[in-house]
This record gives sequence, structure tokens and C-alpha cells, in this order.
Amino acid sequence: QVQLVESGGGLVQAGGSLRLSCAASGRTFSNKAMGWFRQAPGKEREFVAAISGSHLSTRYTDSVKGRFTISRDNAKNTVYLQMNSLKPEDTAVYYCAQGRTPNIPRAREYDYWGQGTQVTVSS
Repeated sequence: QVQLVESGGGLVQAGGSLRLSCAASGRTFSNKAMGWFRQAPGKEREFVAAISGSHLSTRYTDSVKGRFTISRDNAKNTVYLQMNSLKPEDTAVYYCAQGRTPNIPRAREYDYWGQGTQVTVSS
């Protein structure tokens, strides 16, 4: 059974940094693309960043480009999201998700999701 467990969320002031982690278990990790999504109160879940199974490809939503970095450690079955220069509008529950193949899928094609970790950025 696949499990994704996020950690690293918290309360931070605007301009600060956080690093989210997502530990995966239950199936081979290295050949699966991984993604981060977020959902703010009253809003739909949105894509944040993704990384292919090969590490060669990453993708970001425009609002986080230059501030967030997605990475993965296949030896630890973990994907990270380094978030710098945080803004109040980054406040949301952040979810990691796993695709079925090494290639970054469309948002609806991720088949496993974590429970989420809260990130709150104060102004």
C-alpha cells in the first residue's frame, strides 16, 4: 500500500523559508514522478511543482518560479519542496502526490496523495 507522509509545514513570517518533505513507501519510488500541490481556504487545489523520476525535468507554477525548488532523494524515497521568500498568499495546505510513471503527469493523473501539511505565512 502506497503511503505519502508530508512534514515540515508551520508558521513563518513573510520573507522566510520552509522546507517540506514527503516520505513515500509502498512501491518503487525512483521511477515515479512526484508533485506538490496546495489548497488555500475557499480555493481549489492547485499545482505547485513537479519533478520527473529521472531528476531531469522539473516544472513550476508561475507564482513560485524563482522562489521554490523541488528536489528528490531516491535513496531516501523522499521529495522536498524548498520554499524561500514566502508570501502570505502562499498560505495553504500543501500536498505531495505520486504519478504512475517517471514522466510528469497532468494534475488529474497523479494516483496517490498525502494527507497534507499546513503552511501559514504571516504578513
